Amino acid sequence: MKNKIITIDGPAGSGKERIAKFISKKWNFFHLDSGILYRRISYIILKKNINFKDSNQIKDLIKKIKSISPRNNRKLRNEKISKLASKIATIKEIREFININQKIIVKNELKKRGCVIDGRDIGSVVFKKANIKMYVSVNAKIRAKRRHKQLIDIGEKSIYAKILKDIKLRDKKDKTRKNSPLVIPRDSYVIDNSDTFLNTLKQINLVMKKI
Repeated sequence: MKNKIITIDGPAGSGKERIAKFISKKWNFFHLDSGILYRRISYIILKKNINFKDSNQIKDLIKKIKSISPRNNRKLRNEKISKLASKIATIKEIREFININQKIIVKNELKKRGCVIDGRDIGSVVFKKANIKMYVSVNAKIRAKRRHKQLIDIGEKSIYAKILKDIKLRDKKDKTRKNSPLVIPRDSYVIDNSDTFLNTLKQINLVMKKI
């Protein structure tokens, strides 16, 4: 599995991160969650009170960041950061900066093992020549229920109707943005993650046999 790249794209709350973690653990792949990189930038913007709509401030910020850690952190998972991450994802300079960093991280990890990367434009833009491409599909209502439960479990207040509205809005933004819109990558396998995770695992195992 060394030098193999697997990409997993899909809308917000589709479960692509969980699928990536499963592949990472079972086949000893390095897992890169591209969303964490956007969340880290969002965290910095909020902490430094930067106006993300000001292109000069964003360019200055990017110049000052020498590298960005792919490590997960619970403090990056709140709704405030999630919403800002969605907004800054439409900014060309930020996407280019994060894409460059993703390629550097993956290049270094490929010397030791394969890599599985999940996000919105991983198979369609960042790693077009990946060995396996997957796209995770789940109904918006199911995703909203899962996100609602996730927020409740970590102690945050959550209203299902609002979560559903936000997810539909996020889908629209992701699919219609000018820079790297969310699409089903060419030659990708569509994984239906609407039912139980057990059924999803069966689909994943079938796809992984093709490597």
